[in-house]
Amino acid sequence: MARGIPADLLERLAKVPLFSGCSKKELRQIASLGTSLRVGPGTELTRQGDPGSEFIMIVDGHARCVKNGRTVDRFGPGDFFGELALITRHPRNATVVTEGEATVRVFDRREFTTLLDDAPGIARKLLVVLAARQAPTNRS
Repeated sequence: MARGIPADLLERLAKVPLFSGCSKKELRQIASLGTSLRVGPGTELTRQGDPGSEFIMIVDGHARCVKNGRTVDRFGPGDFFGELALITRHPRNATVVTEGEATVRVFDRREFTTLLDDAPGIARKLLVVLAARQAPTNRS
């Protein structure tokens, strides 16, 4: 363990595309933020229309993203969601539900802001993901 942080958590974070360019020091800082939760199948992680107060990353397991009652995406290890509601302070635009047991890392608003302020490289990567998620798609 590095400074009380499990080595396996640091290894998992290093494999997350959002954190892939981070130094070990930055990974330790990221690991010191957020809370890991183990959740059961069918756990609603976000609900469309609700206010957003956290950023969530799938550590292991899978979840489906549902908009207006229709599955529009699936998330697996390393995928994340909830950033748009935190940044815009608008209601959640989708419901995310686990498909089986999953471990998630939850960052509250303060932790998310710290993450962006202290790691500009992560903020840039997040902007790219946000732009891609807002781009028009063939989904209807």
